Amino acid sequence: MSASEREKMEVVYEIKEHIGVITAFPTGWNKELNVVAWNEGVPKYDIRDWDAEHEHMSRGVTLHNAEMKRVIELLSEREI
Repeated sequence: MSASEREKMEVVYEIKEHIGVITAFPTGWNKELNVVAWNEGVPKYDIRDWDAEHEHMSRGVTLHNAEMKRVIELLSEREI
């Protein structure tokens, strides 16, 4: 793979809002809920594991506003 191909595959992100830590792991990584703009796109709700410096991440789940509202509705209807 050439350098230009690697650059095209690079993911650019900006954490617009850190909402909170869901789980703190002994490794220093945290499962977090944030609002993140990926590749300069529209910011979305994002759940994934991050290292302490927010330089490395695991795979995660992103949700548009309407999807997050639906998740909240589903959880509010459920007895815990």
